[in-house]
Amino acid sequence: MRNMFITECCCFLKRLINPGRIIQHALLASETSFSINEIEALYDLFERLSHAIIEDDRIHKEEFRLALFSNSSMQNLFADRLFDTFDIKKNGVIEFDDFVRSLSIFHPDAPESDKIEFMFRLYDLRHTGFIERIELKKMVLALVSEMNVDLSDDAVELILDKTILDADLNGDGKIDLEEWKTYISKNPSILKNMTLPLLREITQAFPNFVLNTQVRDLEVVL
Repeated sequence: MRNMFITECCCFLKRLINPGRIIQHALLASETSFSINEIEALYDLFERLSHAIIEDDRIHKEEFRLALFSNSSMQNLFADRLFDTFDIKKNGVIEFDDFVRSLSIFHPDAPESDKIEFMFRLYDLRHTGFIERIELKKMVLALVSEMNVDLSDDAVELILDKTILDADLNGDGKIDLEEWKTYISKNPSILKNMTLPLLREITQAFPNFVLNTQVRDLEVVL
């Protein structure tokens, strides 16, 4: 009983010290698919990632690569595109709210439309509002390299031909967002990697984070 009382007092004092953080987490929970406890767990994860190389509470590209590949200097187009898409403010780093909002796209409860649009932005390398053949080819080659799959040039070109043929409905040689949505609706398996089941129960997946959680869902009232 005494230990429980001390723990509750510590949690209360932490909330007094940094009420802004609690308010930010509550706001993020209201805007994403995560609960307050899950936001707290993600904050602990973010703290670890953002202090891996530079301790400034922001994830730099080197830290992002380190988290994905255990190598901060490894070059990979797909990882770089993922970083750029997570960098919502386009300031060269991932801040905590960017991190949560981007990860929320991969939550099992996130709307499918959000997943489709996120994936479209991932492939739109030049930010033109279209996926062009050369962009699609670069992403396919990056994914093939990441999976250590050996494909001939002819096989890659066949993949591109088939995708453009199926997705480019107006025949202009590029894929716009509406065409992409139609293409995904006919090929839903493409979205499989846009869902991470563990995000639904991140506090169960990372129980040590729960021990450090400062606030319970029912304790926050906006």
